[in-house]
Amino acid sequence: MVKQRRIWSWLVIGLVTIAVQFFWIGGANAAITDYLQEQKFLTNVWQIVNRSYVDADFNHQNWYKVRRNFVNRKFNSREDTYQSIREMLATLDDPFTRFLEPDKFKSMQTSTSGALTGVGLQIAVDEPDNNVTVISPIEGSPAEIAGVRSRDRIVGIDNIPTKGLSLDECATRMRGKIGSEVKLSLERPIANSSGFEKLDVVIKRDRIEVTPIIAKLNQEDNHKVGYIRLNQFNGNASADMEKTLKKFELEGADRYVLDLRGNPGGLFDAGLQIARMWIPEGTVVYTVDRHGVQESFDAKGDAITTDPLAVLTDGGSASASEILAGALQENDRAQLVGTKTYGKGLIQSLYELEDGSGLAVTIAKYETPLHHNIHKRGIIPNVEVMMTEPITRKQLGTSEDPQYVAALSVLDGTYKTMAAKSTT
Repeated sequence: MVKQRRIWSWLVIGLVTIAVQFFWIGGANAAITDYLQEQKFLTNVWQIVNRSYVDADFNHQNWYKVRRNFVNRKFNSREDTYQSIREMLATLDDPFTRFLEPDKFKSMQTSTSGALTGVGLQIAVDEPDNNVTVISPIEGSPAEIAGVRSRDRIVGIDNIPTKGLSLDECATRMRGKIGSEVKLSLERPIANSSGFEKLDVVIKRDRIEVTPIIAKLNQEDNHKVGYIRLNQFNGNASADMEKTLKKFELEGADRYVLDLRGNPGGLFDAGLQIARMWIPEGTVVYTVDRHGVQESFDAKGDAITTDPLAVLTDGGSASASEILAGALQENDRAQLVGTKTYGKGLIQSLYELEDGSGLAVTIAKYETPLHHNIHKRGIIPNVEVMMTEPITRKQLGTSEDPQYVAALSVLDGTYKTMAAKSTT
């Protein structure tokens, strides 16, 4: 059996982070003399999917027959094996189950640890048109500085059309050395219209500091409002959230606004732990495996605060953000303000293979506490507030932020047009 290691219990991943320096991995294209070794390598990948993939029907196909179709190929190099694995996984028609070459696997590890280099974009493929879409630029990243926005479509990379390219192929084209440049051709939605504005942006790659939390204590009339912007559910997020909440409680915060706008997700465990800091009791999330077996993850009775809470969401709030938002909404712990979330309800597990490459496999679906499946549907906020024009990072959580102002009104009980709570 080819050596393989599973790392991290669960991740809510799939929104590719284009934020890693290119690493040259020697040997991938070298001639392979041991044909059986390459067969074993591909078979190991097949076995991981066979025992863990969420769909026991494997997209309406005989998975054993799929193995036979690929394992008997002649592999002249490790790159040949990689390509066969990519084609084999493509039969699942699941963009979140994918093979990661050593540099891309390192990128995945790095993005969840909080240290990155590159352009700083979270992207996904929107269905049914298969457009490469920006979920969110990382705060302070080269992409944000260049003016890339959430929901921009990336239609070209250095004049190469993205239509027909996979997420990983787009990621490869956007990678490069620090200081080098990449041109992105974008289509930007026009407000109150079905049309798009076309524009090009040039981004200089650089080192990116991923700070999971940016927070401040605002004095709003007679209340101290803890404004917490959670950017990503990485390895530092839960510890930083705990530290921030305890600090604000000591400083007299009596209500909170949690900002999940543009947060594309990250580690499942981070989302679960942060939810438990806000919810004193009740179910946080359900997971459903390939056999339809449900597992519930509940609050533990050790919430740090029970002060009133409003949560800001938008179309860039995805994955772990939706687990947290759904848990807070459906446990009546908070009201959601803003616009509908992205809609990603799948959980992946990440496996490390013997040569430093990796495999992301969709292993489960998740449901909200009221058993709603939000995949490709999103979560509708209690109070829908559209942004008529973009605002700067400095304006977030201020009187110049319409969604934040609406959240304050919700906390005061003075917001006049409350929408019915629903998850569709």
